[in-house]
Amino acid sequence: METLMAGDFTASDDPFALFDTWFAEAAKSEVNDPNAMALATVDADGLPDVRMVLLKGADPAGFVFYTNTESAKGTELAGNPKAAVVFHWKSLQRQVRVRGPVERVTDAEADAYFASRARDSRIGAWASQQSRPLESRFALEKAVAYHAARFAVGEVPRPPHWTGFRIRPVYMEFWQNGLFRLHDRVVFRRPAPEGDWNRQRLYP
Repeated sequence: METLMAGDFTASDDPFALFDTWFAEAAKSEVNDPNAMALATVDADGLPDVRMVLLKGADPAGFVFYTNTESAKGTELAGNPKAAVVFHWKSLQRQVRVRGPVERVTDAEADAYFASRARDSRIGAWASQQSRPLESRFALEKAVAYHAARFAVGEVPRPPHWTGFRIRPVYMEFWQNGLFRLHDRVVFRRPAPEGDWNRQRLYP
């Protein structure tokens, strides 16, 4: 695979435009879930927690994912509304890191995305008490059957405990694999989500 020269991306002034370009290329190159990202939060004891989630929106306002607000990540974000994510596209030998404060999306945004999901996924959002103890698989299937019957007719509404979160980046780093571990890295930083970006190259 041809390796990008440093100037191809480290001279960019707009991290969101650069992300859009890389994400579009990943969408063509990655076999599964190019929008998968590792999401890191911190619990009440200050212990980091990380899991894979799916990016569902990215623009200059931030990076959006959806979840049950009563899940581990939901409660951790309620206590400390800051997060970090990393995208790793092995097929392209690239990585993007994002850090920043987190806010909830609007109800209208959450409603629109929830309505776009498959019906069974919407039923599942009602049935799953995400991150909490489950006595058996049968108990989960029973909950799914209950809510499927409950919403047998008409639309399945969004549960009040299910919404989206938007990471508003103050840090975005782009990494491209290089020969002999001489990788190319560029980082964009700003003091607040409304601020101007400062760009800086980093040693590998």
